[in-house]
Amino acid sequence: MSRSIVCTFLVLLLCAAAWAKGNPERTQFNRDIRVEVGEKTGDVTCINCSIYILGEAAGDVTAIHGNVVVENGASVAGDVTTVWGNVHLENGSKVAGDLTAVAGAVRREPQTSVSGDVTSLEGTKWLLAILVPPLVFFGLLVALVIWLLQRNRGPAPSPAYSGAGQSVNTRA
Repeated sequence: MSRSIVCTFLVLLLCAAAWAKGNPERTQFNRDIRVEVGEKTGDVTCINCSIYILGEAAGDVTAIHGNVVVENGASVAGDVTTVWGNVHLENGSKVAGDLTAVAGAVRREPQTSVSGDVTSLEGTKWLLAILVPPLVFFGLLVALVIWLLQRNRGPAPSPAYSGAGQSVNTRA
């Protein structure tokens, strides 16, 4: 059985590597991503860092706690999304999808092209409005489960002995 698991894992790993060569995606943590002039990439994801597009992104561009800058002459074929960060589009840049900034701002120069919707939810209140309700719901659900478990537990059994080693007569 362990051979079949290892073989399955290797096949999946090789398939993922072969697929990545045709459409290279870039993901980074805590280090900025730069798509240089003449470079083409797929989806670009950055957590706790910023993304600078000078070339072409064939997929979506997403930054969490970071900024996205689409520079002059650059293009993004998918959506551009930032959470807790800003989006800046320079003159001559193109975005074929939607442009969204949650808890951040969208700055567009006049000569930019965005084919989809542009949404900017500036300020951290939007981030709180998105995150707090599910957390409150989960907390109430945990409190309900604890209350139900304690309620159904019933009274604790009385001890058979009391005092200093003397038995209690429970027969009547």
